[in-house]
Amino acid sequence: MTSAATPDLPRAAADLRELLGDRLLGPADADYPAATRVWNGAVDRAPALVARCRDADEVAGVLRIARRCRVPLSVRAGGHDWAGRALRDGGLVLDLTGMRDVQVDPATATVTVAGGATAADVVAALRPYDLVVATGVVRAVGMAGLTLAGGYGPLCGRHGLALDNLLAAEVVLADGRRVTADPEHDAELFWALRGGGGNFGVVTRLTYRAHRLPAALAGMVMFALDEAVDVLLGYRDLLADAPDELTVMAGFLPGPAGEPLVFVCPVYSGDDLAAGQRHVARVRALGTPLVDQVAPLPYEDVLRMFDGGMVDGNHYLLRTRWLPRLTADAVSVLVDAAREVGSPYSAIALHHFHGAASRVGAGDTAFGLRADHLLAEVIAVWAPGDEPGAHRDWAERTSAALARLALPGGYPNLLAPEETDRVRLAYGDNWARLRRAKHRYDPTGVFSAVPTLPATTGGG
Repeated sequence: MTSAATPDLPRAAADLRELLGDRLLGPADADYPAATRVWNGAVDRAPALVARCRDADEVAGVLRIARRCRVPLSVRAGGHDWAGRALRDGGLVLDLTGMRDVQVDPATATVTVAGGATAADVVAALRPYDLVVATGVVRAVGMAGLTLAGGYGPLCGRHGLALDNLLAAEVVLADGRRVTADPEHDAELFWALRGGGGNFGVVTRLTYRAHRLPAALAGMVMFALDEAVDVLLGYRDLLADAPDELTVMAGFLPGPAGEPLVFVCPVYSGDDLAAGQRHVARVRALGTPLVDQVAPLPYEDVLRMFDGGMVDGNHYLLRTRWLPRLTADAVSVLVDAAREVGSPYSAIALHHFHGAASRVGAGDTAFGLRADHLLAEVIAVWAPGDEPGAHRDWAERTSAALARLALPGGYPNLLAPEETDRVRLAYGDNWARLRRAKHRYDPTGVFSAVPTLPATTGGG
């Protein structure tokens, strides 16, 4: 006989099999290895069950069974969270990857996507209408996970974060109830979803505001490492004058032989491409370009630029810092890190937050930082079988060197599970309200996505 705290996995498996048939997977099933693999090959977890859902009704049924049988669960949507929180050892994975429907309404310039849809799914569906949504920079990332905690991307200056463009969400709560969260319905849940991560329920459908953009002037300009200091200081000056239509990433990427090169990636989303060309000319003048591939591109192709960098199956460790400005000291830290990199796959990226994203009120969404800043992302990457120690040390050392120059907290989607102190700091004055929302919508702490929020009340 099972105790009150012991999961009743046999009963759960029987009930889930009745609900899902052969879409319930266990370790003995042929599809189980693929269903429990995420893009970060360093993640090695063994869930007991994987429930592949195809609609919100099935999601609700799975949640009720998990609750009745006391089985801990995780939710897999895009499966691109580097820390692997979509998988839980010995638990139940609620798998949304089969729910990828995208419905475009060109008359209202909106798009509604299922909970497992990726950015690639959405931009491809919008392309025939010359419409786009605010996304991240990688097509393989799931739109739900990206949106719920933020969504830095190439349209940040003109259209804000991905979460700033969310109009409504269908959510299945821990008890199996389905609700719609928007400004008129469950408004507090809608507030919390926009920045609080998947900590309140399973988001099965999201509706976004879309924007007309036939093409963006975008591409990659790369320079030799010995020009890095001048390029990054010039990049800093370029950002100071950037209009909303211009969002510019920079950092270090591996060159053809694995050597680190400085990259600057402008994305100009304005209607006046001649004005955009003037900004691109400033980028080219930062140094002597080794690569210069800027051109008018459909937004779908803008996102393809980073497809080759984050290869599925490699091992990853991410560390991030919020930088209020790119000081000479910060440039020195970043350039030293690039010189010390020990992997032909590792990278550093600076994400540009400004414009429309900065004009949203700090309390209007749960997202905690609305001042202009750069998100510095340190990405340690190594091949399977390599000794990870040196790569991990490089990322930790770089993050620690940036810490004294950084703002408190950090981007919740990229904080490590153990960085709980930074989670709280990330939300600033929104923290207490977010915890109250957690207690209201998930009082028993069923959901533990990015970031993990205590299910108790209060501001402590």
